[in-house]
Amino acid sequence: MSDLNTLTIAEARDALARGETTSVELTAACLAAIENAGALNAFVHKTPEMAREMAEAADVRIKAGKAAAMTGIPVGIKDVFCVKGVPSQAASRILEGFRPEYESTVTQNLWNAGAVMLGKLNQDEFAMGSANESSCYGPAVNPWKVDDRQLTPGGSSGGSAAAVAADLCLAATGTDTGGSIRQPAAFTGIVGLKPTYGRVSRWGVIAYASSLDQAGPMTKTVRDAAIMLGAMASVDPMDSTSADLPVPDFEAALSGDIRGKRIGIPREYRDGLPPEIEALWDKGADMLRDAGAEIVEISLPHTKYALPAYYVIAPAEASSNLARYDGVRYGRRAKLGQGDGIVEMYEKTRAEGFGPEVQRRVMIGTYVLSAGFYDAYYNRARKVRALIKRDFDQAFAAGIDAILAPTTPSAAFPLGSLDQSDPVQAYLNDVFTVTLNLVGLPGIAVPVGQDSQGLPLGLQLFGKPFEEGELLNHALVLERAAGFVAKPDRWW
Repeated sequence: MSDLNTLTIAEARDALARGETTSVELTAACLAAIENAGALNAFVHKTPEMAREMAEAADVRIKAGKAAAMTGIPVGIKDVFCVKGVPSQAASRILEGFRPEYESTVTQNLWNAGAVMLGKLNQDEFAMGSANESSCYGPAVNPWKVDDRQLTPGGSSGGSAAAVAADLCLAATGTDTGGSIRQPAAFTGIVGLKPTYGRVSRWGVIAYASSLDQAGPMTKTVRDAAIMLGAMASVDPMDSTSADLPVPDFEAALSGDIRGKRIGIPREYRDGLPPEIEALWDKGADMLRDAGAEIVEISLPHTKYALPAYYVIAPAEASSNLARYDGVRYGRRAKLGQGDGIVEMYEKTRAEGFGPEVQRRVMIGTYVLSAGFYDAYYNRARKVRALIKRDFDQAFAAGIDAILAPTTPSAAFPLGSLDQSDPVQAYLNDVFTVTLNLVGLPGIAVPVGQDSQGLPLGLQLFGKPFEEGELLNHALVLERAAGFVAKPDRWW
């Protein structure tokens, strides 16, 4: 078989089971593709020796008839996941030299399922960003290109998105705090799934905002997302927010039948929507209607407050989580001058180790948590969050089975085009995605079409809590109807 790295998880799984290829061959194809794709800057810590060892073990497992869901499948891991013995920096200078002595629950679940690790993937620093431009490794680059302009792959899981879209790996892990799986998936023409908060363990995932972070799969197809989610998810006693629920067979839920289902279209999402995105949204609604679903206009009246509430809550939690990086226990420590004490060490280490975006969010978070402002900002944002959740609860209680919405307000934009002096401009890229993180619901981005320049555009579906199987089935119908098969021209 040629071009093994272009296979989907399902295709590779079946080929391995039939003996048409081996995990060693599959892994070698991916490693070669990675070596030839340096221009994308997607992989930042390569682990070829580990990959070959894991592939050999997978082949033994397959021959013995003990293959699991991901046995022999080469994947990339976002740099925010701790992998034992492998640099895990969250793309930040402050964690230079940090090699965990433990394994995140998600990656351990993947290794238990037989997956093969190719290396660590680029991201925004501490997962803070929408363009993958805050990484200490430099930006990842979108494999899609227009007029020789390099485009962002989105953020924060930009390296994961670029690697999957460019066929450097068969799938990758991502994390979604305000859209960081779904937005880059839309920008690169792949599928990105944010599970219900608590479905996938956060233990061993370097934290940004603890009540918002959720790990999920980034894949080439909806079926692959179902397979990979089943391998990643588990109940975890190490994570107090882990949901004590069984993990269903998500792939088995993919019937492709949504007849009689009611799909909500939130009217508030149309405010200021670009005509090209609105047309795509209407097209997606027609696809679901043609498949037998009923399209229902709904109201989520507190949507307009989601973005400001998110950018109070997320920085507040980041300020708390990032306080541990002080140069004392691990990672980078600034060089001190004569007479410098512990206060100077803290100040210099954090000033050198954190990039501008992380510093900005930490300062905002510290401010909104400070005495005199806690009630005015943080507590008020929490109350708004509860109102936003109530909107969704009422919609689902009224019989809505899923909600269809745009993923992003535009296609991928050129790297360096965001005005760094106006961070709000960048934050507006999250306008359609942050709401889901505030309420903890599952969401999936699916490529549906292309813009006038030929760049991918995606739509997202929101589902009921812990009903990822039903959500994936809706996404499968949308994927089949859209028939998105476009691939970027290989320029790298």
